[in-house]
Amino acid sequence: MNNTIVLTKRERMELTRQARSRTGRAETARRARVILLLAKGATWETVCQAVGCSRGFVANWRQRFTAERLAGLYSRHRGQAPLPHTPQTEARILKATRRAPADGSTHWSTRKLATQLGVSHMRVARVWAKHGIKPHRLERYMASNDPEFERKAADIIGLYLNPPQHAAVFCVDEKTAIQALDRKDPVLPLSPGRAERHGFEYDRHGTLSLYAALNTQTGEVLGKTAARHTSEQFVAFLTDLMANQPTGKAIHVIADNLSAHKTKRVTEFLQTHSQVHLHFTPTYSSWLNQVELWFAKIERDVIARGVFTSVNDLDKKLMRYIRHYNKAPKIVKWKYCDPSRRISTQLPVTSH
Repeated sequence: MNNTIVLTKRERMELTRQARSRTGRAETARRARVILLLAKGATWETVCQAVGCSRGFVANWRQRFTAERLAGLYSRHRGQAPLPHTPQTEARILKATRRAPADGSTHWSTRKLATQLGVSHMRVARVWAKHGIKPHRLERYMASNDPEFERKAADIIGLYLNPPQHAAVFCVDEKTAIQALDRKDPVLPLSPGRAERHGFEYDRHGTLSLYAALNTQTGEVLGKTAARHTSEQFVAFLTDLMANQPTGKAIHVIADNLSAHKTKRVTEFLQTHSQVHLHFTPTYSSWLNQVELWFAKIERDVIARGVFTSVNDLDKKLMRYIRHYNKAPKIVKWKYCDPSRRISTQLPVTSH
């Protein structure tokens, strides 16, 4: 029996590509190797040893190729019949998802829930995707317990959206206990295919606090460092803030509820300087203070990956960043457009 197969140039190129492919299916590569070996005149025994298959495998795909050429090498099977997808099954999956797993874990995976319910893990995944359920995700929140939340929030939002004429509005806060960390090992710079690398060990050279005031109308930041964050330091920073504005200009300062902002010393300062007005955010509502966004920026740009040989070095790098930032400041395009998204600890009432 003549086992030799005659291939055209195009067929040989395509079979060679399939046999050498590293991204295609392994079974496709095996079939291509069988046909290529037969085309070279190899015996069935040689083909079985080289490819690691049976004589029936060789006979089947040789016959398919002889009859249909390249098209015959593609698998054709009916596949698994689709399982019935009923609303009852979907309801079971959704109900079970909202219950904690019995093994003590905190949330379900598709495979764990599928094993529990006796369904396919892809069925679970499709139901979750349809209803937007993501058990692996976790979002944290802080609900304000301030009884005057609405009044205080409206006051601050009004300063952002409709500030008083001929007045300056500043968002003020402290970033406390910034550590001056110095790496014991040298920093290895980034290179093609490799990220910047820092040594695991570090030396601590002390801490520093950064006071910052963000001008909501210009985006400029006034910064000052201090060894500690006390009421005296806060008053001193307000004095610097006032000195940077024209004499007699009204200044509205938005601050959080830190105890250092509400001392007798601060009250005396406000009584002496009537043009300075202090507005406090509601409790647990730091998101209302725009300077927090700027603090997140300086954390990413300078502090998180910074190497500081001393507290003075940390001070210089923070103030240098502020000076460069003020050359092209950007205002915060802040808006609060969906009051219905306010977090509430009250569980929604569902009807049955």
